[in-house]
Amino acid sequence: MKLRPILAALTLTLATLAAPGVGVLTGATEAYAATRISHATATSMFRASGITWSSSGGCSDRNNPTCTSFEQLNLATAQGAQTLKSASGCALDITGGTETGHAAGTYSHWNGYKLDFAKYTCLGTYIKNTFAYIGPRGDGALQWKSGSGNVYADEGSHWDVTYYNCGGC
Repeated sequence: MKLRPILAALTLTLATLAAPGVGVLTGATEAYAATRISHATATSMFRASGITWSSSGGCSDRNNPTCTSFEQLNLATAQGAQTLKSASGCALDITGGTETGHAAGTYSHWNGYKLDFAKYTCLGTYIKNTFAYIGPRGDGALQWKSGSGNVYADEGSHWDVTYYNCGGC
């Protein structure tokens, strides 16, 4: 019996219990990649971890590019932000979520895999000193990759983070 799948299933079960509005999990691997949560569930999770969020439009409408929405965010993405907050000890302010207006793609904001974070010295130092530099992205943004495989791209005005998993939650 392998311990990691059991721990993953237990983690997801506990996260589901702690995150009202999340559906029933069918299996650790499937649910981990596809479990979507509501804006209310995500904000509850972020608030509990001391993570803030802001919106240039002061709104949370997923269909308005000036809003910051978490509607249809992947559970693993929300957990990844919580892991980053806990591991780094840095202030985290989310400036972009699942709202329209970001680049398209499989691992996109719209599909629940990405969050944008405001640039703070603490966060930048943590990312650059903890994760492996992997070079520039096609658009020139410098990238770092965590041991769990999540990618942190410095887009100049903010950090664009792609969460393939929860980062060891």
